[in-house]
Amino acid sequence: MLHHLLAIASGGLVGFTLGLIGGGGSILAVPLLVYVVGVHSPHVAIGTSAIAVAASAAANLASHARARTVKWGCALVFAVSGMAGAALGAQVGKMIDGGRLLALFGALMVVIGVLMLKPRHGGSDPDVRLNAETSATLLPWLIGGGLVVGALSGFFGIGGGFVIVPGLIAATAMPLINAIGSSLVSVTAFGATTAASYAWSGLVDWPLAFMFIAGGAAGGLIGTRLARHLAGHKHALTRIFSGIVIVVGVYVIARSLLG
Repeated sequence: MLHHLLAIASGGLVGFTLGLIGGGGSILAVPLLVYVVGVHSPHVAIGTSAIAVAASAAANLASHARARTVKWGCALVFAVSGMAGAALGAQVGKMIDGGRLLALFGALMVVIGVLMLKPRHGGSDPDVRLNAETSATLLPWLIGGGLVVGALSGFFGIGGGFVIVPGLIAATAMPLINAIGSSLVSVTAFGATTAASYAWSGLVDWPLAFMFIAGGAAGGLIGTRLARHLAGHKHALTRIFSGIVIVVGVYVIARSLLG
């Protein structure tokens, strides 16, 4: 019973963070599953968290789609090419020793925590479209970027939004709001691809995944409502959260290396 409550609470914390600051919360899913919920296998934690990442991204994607902030042509090319990278990354990740994989995950957390401290700027082309005229320029960047980011996402079982957003802006010069909406297509696809790969190998705890998702949905609603009241403090909240991510990353590295 305690195991189930911890899973729901951990999912709630991830969803709350996503709702409050709009991203980054999913990076905490694997450490929470390992060190709080008590999942013994890092590989099962990664496979299970990938399902939660995909479900959360799909829910947020629906909101952005209704708001018409998704550049579907660019988003789909980036996502489809990234799915191949995610499948390859997940396959490699499953071959890495669990302790070493956790240490690498901790290092990634530190990097993402630092990146979160940097302000994000959008591009200057709100009318960018993938069509016959722009394909020669856009396709190489979208396909190449998708493959690289997808491989990273699959290897670690993360959404990769903090890498996808600047990748889309660099490739297309689309505004930040469009990059955020479009990135959710890739986050959903990468998470689903990674989850499918781990599920095929029997490395997903399905009951745990559903409890984590349920907690995340409830936490997301609370975080989103609170975000409206704390809108003026979002940058401060992001800095605090980035500090937490860095500290947890260092903890994960230390625990992994010291056994």
